[in-house]
Formats: sequence, structure tokens, C-alpha cells
Amino acid sequence: MSAEQLLGLVLDPDLLDRYGPRFVDGLLVTAKLVAISFSLGAVFGLLLALARLSRHQLLQRMAAGYIYFFRGSPLLAQLFLLYYGLGSLKGFWQDVGLWWFFREAWFCTLLAFTLNTAAYQAEIFRGSLMAVAPGQYEAARALNLKRSTTFFKVILPQSLLVAIGPLGNELILMIKASAIASLVTIYDLMGVTKLAFSRSFDFQIYLWAAVLYLLIVELVRRLLKHLEARLGRHLN
Repeated sequence: MSAEQLLGLVLDPDLLDRYGPRFVDGLLVTAKLVAISFSLGAVFGLLLALARLSRHQLLQRMAAGYIYFFRGSPLLAQLFLLYYGLGSLKGFWQDVGLWWFFREAWFCTLLAFTLNTAAYQAEIFRGSLMAVAPGQYEAARALNLKRSTTFFKVILPQSLLVAIGPLGNELILMIKASAIASLVTIYDLMGVTKLAFSRSFDFQIYLWAAVLYLLIVELVRRLLKHLEARLGRHLN
């Protein structure tokens, strides 16, 4: 078998011309979904981490319960619970004016991904905040800094240097897990792949998707590694 014939088995020009633009659109949907949910999850996760470190027992227990549930149950189950479970309460959501949100697969998926990653990021932030040397707090008190100034100007920047590696791993896991969005009619990268395969029945469609996911993950990994190395110089 010649090289051209072998290449034709994995890169059919006709298929590429027919479905290439769809793959680009699906890739953009995946990027948008992951970027928004990860960013919102970071904000919520930081709040959860602060609740876990709070002296208030009620806040601690509520945050711990939330994290336990979303880290301990499958993301797919959480997605179905939101989309099919809460989405079935049409009358209730219409009464409170939120039916526009829960009737859309996009918003339900975004919410599920945000709630899930927030639980994982909360533990990352909690660990990184605890890793900051106690002397930093003592120095801030000695300078009579406000609590908000101490946190945002002293503690948080140092904790982020510790958290960037684990946060990068969580982002990569989210990119790969985002494929389940296709199960609730989201035409992300995997959704477009399933649609293209159902029309062409050509296995190379899934090979394209696998390669694209691999390229995305590798690109993100290299960017994060560069960022971590650049910021890590301040620790030396």
C-alpha cells in the first residue's frame, strides 16, 4: 500500500471538505464551553475554599458537603440531573422566570460543568492557601494591612503560584470531559463528530476528533508549563 493510499484512509479530501468547517465550529463551541465554565468555576471554587477555611462551622460543613457531592458523583450524572431532572420542572421554572435557562441544553451543560469544576478547584485553592507561610500573615498584621489587602495583595498571589500546576491539570481534564456535552444535543467537537459519523460511517471521523483533542491538550499543557516556569522564577 502506497503512502498516498494510506493517507487516504485517514484523511479523505472529500470528507474533509464536507465536514471540516463543522469541526472548526465544534472546536470553537468546546473552547467556549470549557473557558467559561472553568473561569466561573474558579471564582466559585475560591469562595468554597474560603468557606472551608472559615471558622464558622456551618459554612465549613456546607462547603464540605457540596465538594463531597460534586467530586464523588459522575459528571455525566450531574449533567443529566440538571438537564433532564430540573429541566422537567417546566411549570416551576416558568413561574420563577427561569425557564429560558433550563430549557436550553447549552446553559444546563455550562451550569453542570461550572458546579463540577468548582468543587475540584475549591480543594486546589484550599491546599494552596494553606501552603502560604504563616509568617506572611504575621508580616501583614505587623504592617497594619487591612484583611482584604492582605488577602488580595499578599496571600492570594502567592497561593496562585502553588495552585497553577493543579489548576492546569483540572483544565486539561475538563477539556477531555467536555465530550459528554454531546449527549445533550450540544454540537461541540464530539457532537459534530457523532453527526459526521452518522452520515458517513467512516471511522476516520473519530480519528480526527481524537487527534484534535490531543492537539488541544498538548497546546494547553505546553502553555501552562511555560507559564508555570515563568511565574516560578519568583519563588527562587
